Amino acid sequence: MDTDKYIGRLLDNRYEILEVLGTGGMAVVYKARCHRLNRLVAIKILKDDNLDDEDFRRRFHAESQAVAMLSHPNIVSVYDVSTSITADYIVMELIEGITLKQYMEKKGVLNWKETLHFAIQIAKALQHAHSRGIVHRDIKPHNVMVLKNGSVKVTDFGIARMMSKGNTLTKEALGSVHYISPEQAKGGRVDDRSDIYSLGVVMYEMMSGRPPYDGESPVAVAIQHINGGAAMPSTLNPNIPGGLEQIIMKAMAHEPYARYASATQMLADMDEFRKNPGILFDYNAGSLDEVPNLPKPPLVLDPNRDSSIAQRTADKADGVKPRDRRDVEAVRAARRREAARRRAEAEEAKRSKVATIAIISCSLVAVLAIAIFLVVLLNGGFLARNELIEVPNLVGKEYALLGTYENFEIRLNDKVHDENAAAGLIIEQNPEAGDMVGKGNPIYVTVSLGKTPEVITMKDLSGLTSQQAVEILNNLSLDLNIRTVEEYHDTVIAGSVIRTEPMADTELTSGQTVKLVVSLGAQVKQSKMPNVVGMSADVAQNVLHANGFSNIEFLPVESAEDKDQVIKQSIPRNELVDVTTQIILEVSKGLAETTAPTTEPAPTEAPMVTKKVTIKLPVDALEDYTLTITRNGDTVYQTKVSAQSTELIVELTGSGVQYYKVYIDDVNSWIEEVDFTSP
Repeated sequence: MDTDKYIGRLLDNRYEILEVLGTGGMAVVYKARCHRLNRLVAIKILKDDNLDDEDFRRRFHAESQAVAMLSHPNIVSVYDVSTSITADYIVMELIEGITLKQYMEKKGVLNWKETLHFAIQIAKALQHAHSRGIVHRDIKPHNVMVLKNGSVKVTDFGIARMMSKGNTLTKEALGSVHYISPEQAKGGRVDDRSDIYSLGVVMYEMMSGRPPYDGESPVAVAIQHINGGAAMPSTLNPNIPGGLEQIIMKAMAHEPYARYASATQMLADMDEFRKNPGILFDYNAGSLDEVPNLPKPPLVLDPNRDSSIAQRTADKADGVKPRDRRDVEAVRAARRREAARRRAEAEEAKRSKVATIAIISCSLVAVLAIAIFLVVLLNGGFLARNELIEVPNLVGKEYALLGTYENFEIRLNDKVHDENAAAGLIIEQNPEAGDMVGKGNPIYVTVSLGKTPEVITMKDLSGLTSQQAVEILNNLSLDLNIRTVEEYHDTVIAGSVIRTEPMADTELTSGQTVKLVVSLGAQVKQSKMPNVVGMSADVAQNVLHANGFSNIEFLPVESAEDKDQVIKQSIPRNELVDVTTQIILEVSKGLAETTAPTTEPAPTEAPMVTKKVTIKLPVDALEDYTLTITRNGDTVYQTKVSAQSTELIVELTGSGVQYYKVYIDDVNSWIEEVDFTSP
């Protein structure tokens, strides 16, 4: 796919493509500007390789439209899903930040507080998606965005399902296979618990600095997931709390039934651990003993037997099919190397033990010799009593003004806070005052830093007015640099604090900059009302959602139009209105059945009129195409149109107000309203 061909293009007369943000296995992500709402967005455009697969495109749109219904602060929002003549694409929220994978590569092993902070937000995103019947299928740190304020957003919901249509162990699989569940690796049924397993793997990597399984190929890694047997993360990072390790390993249970049944259950345990980091959970079934499965011991075969039989037997023991043998050989080689390494360590430990005994014996002899030397030295009168000097009292003196002592060397031992001594005074010395020591003996002193400074932390100012927040900060005994910024917020009233940077309970230092984010109130968002008359109710709802409207009410009415077809909209098309305005769509429920013939005369039909109608054509076509106009499913006009054409004048015959559907190459379509009553 030529990624440059879209730069500068305007998709659907709305989205201007600005630059490439990244490239994946199935699509390219661009930064774009929405000219209708004047905002920056991210657009994921399917690669050309997938455009010929109609089933893939159909599933792509169905899944994307479902994901567009998700609304959660930890999930990247999907604004629009569209098909133009030359591109299938998704319009998403533009995120300013880095992936969790990049964050982990930068920081290495994360501490348990950071791990819990990120994991809780990912679990909340999964909880919301699972409640809507959507399974992510590709939870990995590459699909989690870390924002500047420390919050995270999960992306690519539903898109992983598109990837699973092909071979999951090719192309982008090397990044995903480290996090897939055993049932995914086997091609089995996937549900909510598969996402929970992947989240457990991500937490394992955050705490240990590496995923639980690795290998020389995607197949080798997948087989390890299937077999289980990951090392406990505490063997790689002894600082991991026991309760958090339990949560990780329960999420990574080999069998789905042994994992958390839902993200809600996992969140409950993470919340308990957050409140009490010393907690240990009782899962009643010894889950830490069951999770994960231990690897099978190596199979010992008679070397005199046929080698092909031995190979097949070993393959069967490892659950390997013949076609997998090449990929598994790397795993077996790694196991043999590991066994050899362990034998070498055992031999080294044995040799070290002998060496240690010899060193200890020599040390004892040396200590005994030194003791004998000192006894002889003292008895011989080398340190005569009259050569010992009394240690002066330095406690209470100011260290900076001590100067020099002729018979002693003063050395600084430490500086500590002391509630009873002013800064700079000596509070301890060794040897103590009055002790008799040899001339030139050093005296080690400990100096006071004064009283322990009061720890001042950031207050929770959310909900207060900006004036109240500034007064509270000014009353702290710190010289803070207070900055106020404003942003729109749907629920926090104008003039009130939304959040602070740094956040509440963070320790403050003198001279630090504190930012108050103050609400401007809810932003009034406006959008042009699209024409949805003639569309089905479902399609009309999707079109309105894509344009920002959500307050939609359907009013069933009797009509001669097809059932479920929109026949009237409460807001005229192209009218600029607040997106929160209620929109009432009258939807046909067909004609009511009658049991007796009507005696009323049939209404006089309006006269048929032939009228010239101007059809506005898309401007982003790259090649000639066929334009077809239909009414009630019947074709009334069809012609070949040049790619450079901007409009087309056709003659249509009808009466009253009629609605026609215009198709471009039987793919793209829109509704044209024709009023035959007007000249």
